Amino acid sequence: MNLIKHSMLYILISLIVLIPGIVSLFVYGLNLAIDYTGGSVVQYESPAAIENIEEVENSIKEVFSAKSVEIENILFERDNLAVVRTKPMDVNQNEEIKTEIQAIYPNLNQISFETVGPAVGVEAAKDALIAIGLATLGILLYIAYSFRNVPKPYSSFRFGVAAVAAMLHDALVVIGIFSILGHFLGVEIDALFITALLTIIGFSVHDTIVVFDRIRENLRKLPSSWGFSEVVNYSLVETLNRSLVTSLTVIIVLSALYLLGGESIKYFSLALLIGIISGTYSSLFNASPILVLWEAQGAKKGRQK
Repeated sequence: MNLIKHSMLYILISLIVLIPGIVSLFVYGLNLAIDYTGGSVVQYESPAAIENIEEVENSIKEVFSAKSVEIENILFERDNLAVVRTKPMDVNQNEEIKTEIQAIYPNLNQISFETVGPAVGVEAAKDALIAIGLATLGILLYIAYSFRNVPKPYSSFRFGVAAVAAMLHDALVVIGIFSILGHFLGVEIDALFITALLTIIGFSVHDTIVVFDRIRENLRKLPSSWGFSEVVNYSLVETLNRSLVTSLTVIIVLSALYLLGGESIKYFSLALLIGIISGTYSSLFNASPILVLWEAQGAKKGRQK
């Protein structure tokens, strides 16, 4: 089975998946939760379906406006659940608004109120970016060091960069899809999403290291007459079943969590599910082909010199 001969096709498939998300990021950006922007979120729930959603929405806007609270958006996630996002407001304002809305719609109960100051939100966003940056740098340095004894003329640094490229691919796939979901479905990027993203990064690199470690072993074990692409292909075939079976068990669990878990972890499970599928693909069909293409380019330049 020659997997490596289709390297350009694998990379093309990745680009086709990545491009819509990247375009969405530039056009729409990310729908950040109050964890990162600051503000308040209030949820109202009715025991039965709200009959006239437009009328309820207008009434909510009037009450909030009368209390000098600026509404950013109102989202009806279900036919009986309204989520109101505003600029930061204090507890007293919320109590006054709660009382007035209850007077207009006795069955519309406030089930949650959450507020975060702008400074806290900015600090949280900064910390999230630093965490992702440090994780990426640490992984690159770790792989470059761990593969320092790879047979010459092959470079341990290239192994590290190829692994990080696959990892960034997975992160961009998830971020891009959630940018699209954020624009069209109002899905927000919160602290749980960052947790999922860091988990995906770890899984992706772990899967890639398994393949790269087998490549390193085979570079020493297989006949020297074998070309680098042949060694990589042989290593991919050896680890293919293990990688697919391991990922499949995780995918089954995450699918169950997404379909049957609570609303609070729905999009956390979805982010992990997308990331694990992408991570399995990139570890097998992006990281190794990138390594082969890079080594081939390096060898070509060496011959020209």
